[in-house]
Amino acid sequence: MEAVFFDMDGLLVDSERVWLEIETEVMARLGARWTPEHQAHLVGGSMERTVDYMLAVSGSDVPAATVREWMTGGMVARLAAGVRVMPGAAELLDAVRAEGLPVGLVTSSLKDIADAVLKSVGRDRFDVVITGDDVSRTKPDPEPYLTAADLLGVRPVRCVVLEDSPNGVAAATAAGCAVVAVPSLLPIELAPGRLVVSSLTAVTVAHLRALLPA
Repeated sequence: MEAVFFDMDGLLVDSERVWLEIETEVMARLGARWTPEHQAHLVGGSMERTVDYMLAVSGSDVPAATVREWMTGGMVARLAAGVRVMPGAAELLDAVRAEGLPVGLVTSSLKDIADAVLKSVGRDRFDVVITGDDVSRTKPDPEPYLTAADLLGVRPVRCVVLEDSPNGVAAATAAGCAVVAVPSLLPIELAPGRLVVSSLTAVTVAHLRALLPA
């Protein structure tokens, strides 16, 4: 195993709840309702996709750039006040680092949002951070994970990714990485090279190594 990559929203930190709150507030400004079913369509996706979907659902003619500002500003303000790390995530992160393995954070969220989270989690715990601002194609495209592997000088086939959404799992699989999936809002099926668990509290570094081909 040459590196381990953590997704952020819903996997490393409990921010999906915050996304739902901000999306609901923004949709109210657009004159429409927002539900958890709407949110489920967007898990693991980009800000552009989220804004486009919200405008389509609301039928509003507010400029996309304005909605993006509302979303980003709301998320940064809420996350800057503190964010809860998901059960087992910090312990697994520390265990991986204790073995001297590089660790990356790979998220579809924008840099400002990731920075707000990292103020709580600790930027120095990651050797590389890839956000939606750093790639031309976000998850489910493999570019984010391929970019992280390239920056660390590691082979994707010798890396393990931790994800919570089908979009993220698709991106990691397409990049050639093994995957540990902790489903949040949407189910994720078992597959070769993939471990599906209910919580990271059940995952050890040995479980990550066991996912890789001999």
